[in-house]
Formats: sequence, structure tokens, C-alpha cells
Amino acid sequence: MTKFVCSSCGYTSVSWYGKCPQCKEWNTLKEFKELGKGRGRRGEFKEASFAPLTSVQAASHERGETGLHEFDRVIGGGFVKGEVMLIAGEPGVGKSTLLLKILEQSPALYISGEESGQQIKQRADRLAVDLSKLHVSSDIEIAGIIQALKNSEIPFDIVVIDSIQTMFSAHIDSPMGSVAHIKEVTSRLVEYAKRSGKVVIIVGHVTKEGDIAGPKTLEHLVDCVLYLEGDKLSRFRILRAHKNRFGPTDEVGVFSMTEKGLAEVEEPSELIESTTAQEPGRALIVSVEGSRALFYEIQSLVVPTLLTIPRRVVSGVDYNRVQLLLAVMRKYMGLKLDAYDIYVSVVGGLTAKTPAADLGIVVSILSSIEGKALQDKAACIGEIGLLGEIRSVFGQEKVLKDVKRFGLRTIYSSKDFSSVRQLKMLLFKTSEYVEKA
Repeated sequence: MTKFVCSSCGYTSVSWYGKCPQCKEWNTLKEFKELGKGRGRRGEFKEASFAPLTSVQAASHERGETGLHEFDRVIGGGFVKGEVMLIAGEPGVGKSTLLLKILEQSPALYISGEESGQQIKQRADRLAVDLSKLHVSSDIEIAGIIQALKNSEIPFDIVVIDSIQTMFSAHIDSPMGSVAHIKEVTSRLVEYAKRSGKVVIIVGHVTKEGDIAGPKTLEHLVDCVLYLEGDKLSRFRILRAHKNRFGPTDEVGVFSMTEKGLAEVEEPSELIESTTAQEPGRALIVSVEGSRALFYEIQSLVVPTLLTIPRRVVSGVDYNRVQLLLAVMRKYMGLKLDAYDIYVSVVGGLTAKTPAADLGIVVSILSSIEGKALQDKAACIGEIGLLGEIRSVFGQEKVLKDVKRFGLRTIYSSKDFSSVRQLKMLLFKTSEYVEKA
């Protein structure tokens, strides 16, 4: 049966649409042929069986720790038997490097359709990682892989598929890497993991355009979905859990890319460049994610426009969120922003996906307009509403108590300012603007 699947959100339809009805993205529906229900001949089936819930044995709470604290923090303390995990990210962001660090202490099978055994060994030597317990394979046909896993006498706990786009099934008549191949391969791997109790880690690539033949489509099939974020030209990487049946989804892991691979970042203040002088347009923001506080540097550049429609360029924060904040600034601060081109970016290629960044974004834009720098060793945390009010955010009290430990003098929040009308006091230390507004 022919179906059309959105590569951005996984929406499925029997007919093609130019615009996805669910995520509203254009030209994302891809055609694929789906296998008929049931692999046997027509009329063959296995009768379903039922059992009382009281007779079902509870799952074990034991977890297999990887020894990589930042990774274990994100997934909930370690692997669970029979867990299927999807690690997604842009090509070259460091997914394979992270996996080699994870597998250093665990007996595992590494099935790679992208790299040969020699290339994996060369990378392990460069990273100084002991992979004496690791076995590799370059086979990419799923039926043969599953049969080999069932018959293998090698002691292993983890199976890695790198990457899912390179695997195929001989039963599917479509190009390798298509949605049909990827869904079939993943379904077979999930079935194997649940029956054997082995941990299966699947790697999926994400392109900048969002055309991903895998991760978005497969999220409902796996138990845990992790995204490794960060610019390849930056040394920092953020690991987030977008779905986790056996742990939290609000924790993040922070890593730094070094010559020896990914190193754990324990102190959140390492995300900001302490040697950078305080300049107009620069502001630090605090984001509370899970049990820790992370720091990001926001930079804004506001210049007079030469265009009929001023430019708005945003990187690292939500574009629509910035447009909303600019509307609030026009309404409640009386700023004529239509005469300026505005550029907003999170330094280091990182992504700040939190309403707590609102206050820092507005302050950095205002600082660039006025040419006045925020005081040194100060950060902002706060959400801004449509009425111009500054709201408190989750975890704010904890952050305010740990100001000195973070090496900051102060953190501006809703306790210091109740409205965006008062923000100019940050730069000019006067109430003149407040009274005028």
C-alpha cells in the first residue's frame, strides 16, 4: 500500500499534500510503499492470548550505568534491559564519538553501515578509548543481523546500529534509507530487544532542513529519544531527552569536544566565555533544566536598516518568540524597532529552548540600541508576557540562592523588575525612563 509520510513530524496520509496538515511544513510528505499487515499468507494468523495483570512479573529496576555521568543523568541513571534508544543529531555533531565513550565499559556489538572496522579502531585509538569488549560488523541487511544476534555466542549487553539510514530489509522494494526501510528495520530491532532483554541503540541523522528519514518517524517506536545538539564549529554539545519511558525528560547533559573526544562539563558556567569583556548587546541568561542551571550568552546587533522591510535574523532561540518580544518592546517601551535590522544569536552554536531566556533577549536588544553595556558578572532569568510583565520561571529560587557559586554578582529576575518598562534602569541606573513611559 502506498502512503505519504511527513519527514518533519511523521504525519501519515494516503494522498500527497504540498503542505503537511499537522506541522504546516511545505514539501515534507514523502512517498513509500508499506508492507501488508502480517508477513504470512492470507488467512494465517496466531490467536491472541490474555493473562491477568497480577500474574505479570514486574520489570527490574536495576540499571546498567555507563560510567559517563552526564549521559546517565539524562537517561535516568543507566540503561534498562530491553530498552530501545534513538540518538539523533546532525551529521558530524559527535554521535559516534559519544557512543564510543558509552561502550568503553560494556560488552557490545557495533554494527556500522558508515564506517569500517579499521575506521572505528582508528577513532578509538585517537580518543584513547579501551574497546577490548567491543565487536564490530559492517553487515546492513536486517534479517541477517537479527539472526546473527540470536545465534551469537559472544557475551554482549548492547547492540549499536550506526546509522539506521544505512540499514535495509530484503523484503522492501524501495530505495535504501527510505521511510519504509527505516520503519521495517526499527520494528525488527524493537521486537528483538523486547524478547532478548538486550539494549539496542539506534543512531539517526538530522539535516538542517529537517528532512529526516527516520528520527521523527520512529519516535513512537522506541523507548527513549535523545538529541545531541551543538554547532560542529563549537566545542560544546548539549544532550537532551525528548522522550524517555524509563526516566526524566527535563535533564540535560553537557559535553565539551576535545582532542580526546567528548569530555563532561560539570560546571554550568563553563558554557560562557569568562574572558569576554562586557559590551553593548551582550547578556547572560540562566536556564534551569532538570536539576541544574545552565548559562548561555546572548548577543544582539541592532543597526539602522536600509531596506523597506527590516531584517530579523535569529540563531539559537525561537524565531517566533523573538518576534513576540519585539512586539512587546514596541508596545510597552515605545521603541521604533521598524527602523532597525535586528540580529539575535546564542554564542557557541547552542540552543536555548526556554522561556527563561526572554528577559536576557530583551536586555541584549535594548543594550545594543542604547549602546550601553550591562554590568559585569550579571545574568538574567525571567519570562515576559504579552502584557509586558516579567514572570518568574521554574527553578528561579534555586538559582538566586546559588549566585555566588556560579561566580556572578547578581541575577536579574522578576524580583527586581515587574515590567519591561523598568528595564532601562539596568543600563542607566535612573527612573527617568520609567516615568516617561
